[in-house]
Amino acid sequence: MSKIVYIGTDGGATTSKVGGVWSDGSTISTKLLQSPTNSAHGPQAVVRGWVEAMSSYLAQNDLSWDQVGGVGLAIPGPFQRYGVFDRSPNLPESFIGFDVHTAYSSALAERAGRAVPLTVGNDGNMGGVAEAQHARGNSNGTVVMLAPGSGLGCAYIDQSGLALDGDTLAGMEASHMPAPLHLLGTKAYPCGCGRTWGCVEVYTSLSGLPYLLSEKLQEYPDHDLAKSDLSPKERSFALRGLAQKGDKLATDLFDFQAKAMGLHVASLAMALDPKFVVIGGGLMDPEATSASFRERYLGIVRATAREYLWPSQRDVISIVPAALGDLSQAIGAALAALYQNRA
Repeated sequence: MSKIVYIGTDGGATTSKVGGVWSDGSTISTKLLQSPTNSAHGPQAVVRGWVEAMSSYLAQNDLSWDQVGGVGLAIPGPFQRYGVFDRSPNLPESFIGFDVHTAYSSALAERAGRAVPLTVGNDGNMGGVAEAQHARGNSNGTVVMLAPGSGLGCAYIDQSGLALDGDTLAGMEASHMPAPLHLLGTKAYPCGCGRTWGCVEVYTSLSGLPYLLSEKLQEYPDHDLAKSDLSPKERSFALRGLAQKGDKLATDLFDFQAKAMGLHVASLAMALDPKFVVIGGGLMDPEATSASFRERYLGIVRATAREYLWPSQRDVISIVPAALGDLSQAIGAALAALYQNRA
């Protein structure tokens, strides 16, 4: 009898990826298969592209549609309701109100010649599902994932391996909790979400770096970035590279972000009491940052968090770097489909 597989689609706004797992949860392939999402052509065209990409993935791995036991889909939020897009900052307006669950289910059934169970979830949550499986191994400890990038992706994975969605599918939007500004010694800068109470995202991700850089340049008036004609966002993009070279201003800013992240880890530990905290995003990418940079960043996160944890948590909670990179959301979607099938 052919082995059953579960396939995940990571439907990003720009690029879509495909990954898969066997029925024991092990990864079918670590080779990244990705293609343009082509969102400008409309949602139906995107769905067709996902099916074509899945067919290619199956063929490349000597698998057939008969072996597909379920499919998971990772897509950016927010959602109007389960499987229905709301307004996304990175997708055309034609996606607002689009019932992707129904459309993708129908397209999969047409291609497979039978109904294929489909699980839809937030892309950040799906990434958390995959990283949680990797971090905890054979244990069933709960996992928080925090992934700073353009914004701050957050996920909480329970003992079943699935992500917390919440009653309105907005669970674990922890990037928009207020940061403890009195401990950080900074201002309440506005966030892209519209809140002005000092969202954690502003102090831990690229979104707030223009504010933080402008503030820090007052201490470094002779720095090259202080004299640069680049836009605030372009100057912020330059910081990660400068930090790899030991630039003091850039290092100070990422030390600050690491402290803000450590405080956030401690706050979330009060509510969720996880066994593992996984730090992902570009700052943990071995191809984008040096080992010394990553070790310094994680060291500050751990030391800052430890000071505010309960004594019983200090030697239990493990703060570790993410491991799966660009594959995490597709693999997580596949795992979510597998776990839902077991439920």
